[in-house]
Amino acid sequence: MARLKLRPGSPPSRAGVTDLVALVHVEVESRESTVVFRPRMFDYYVQLRRDTGLPVFPIAVFLRVGLKGIDWDVYEEHFWEEQVLRFRYAYIGLPAVPGEPYATGENLLGVALSALMELPADRRAELYVEGLKRIADSGENDYRRFLLAECLEAYSELDEGQKERVQALLHTEAYPEVEPLMKTTYERGIEDGIAHGIEQGMVQGERRSALLLLEARFGPLSLEVKQRVETLSAEALDHLLLDLLKAQALEELRLDE
Repeated sequence: MARLKLRPGSPPSRAGVTDLVALVHVEVESRESTVVFRPRMFDYYVQLRRDTGLPVFPIAVFLRVGLKGIDWDVYEEHFWEEQVLRFRYAYIGLPAVPGEPYATGENLLGVALSALMELPADRRAELYVEGLKRIADSGENDYRRFLLAECLEAYSELDEGQKERVQALLHTEAYPEVEPLMKTTYERGIEDGIAHGIEQGMVQGERRSALLLLEARFGPLSLEVKQRVETLSAEALDHLLLDLLKAQALEELRLDE
């Protein structure tokens, strides 16, 4: 999430306001479906607007859902046949975004995320190795280079033929700096710690989302219910968020047991 200042006269400016601060909320989603995500994105928007009183521009980044690549998605609520809510947010569906311009572009984050984008099969190995070379030569500190290279490596789903092509390229004179980057960045020793930290952060985000949704649907929660949600596993949280879509009363979710 970032704050930005809008120039005078820029939307959504108000009469008499010459300098307006707004929030840009970027939410990253790794699931292969948007069903649970859509109401959660709306709840984040409401929470930010209520807590800050500032205009909020919501953007979702889907790691596993492409949709139309870069577009707007909608969350709706209905009461019988009447639509009572329509919430729109911008999204980037990485799997449907043409990836080669990002893989060969100047932005290193775009290079790292290009592994999740749509790439031609006959170019995946070359683009992967070229991306690692540019990260290695970037001048960033070791930690940032590790994170960028780890992202590119983790999401580059190469088949056996592409992996063989990568190994062949790594042993040519064109890429002497790439193999040391892959082998010696912190001796790969902090990889497990980072992965564990990311996983724990995602679970905490789901717990916060569950509590927000529960309060939005059923009002203030008791301490017992909050403590129960805090102890749920990642799998149990997924079930809870799905059950919330059809529950009519808090008691149906059995959080006080």
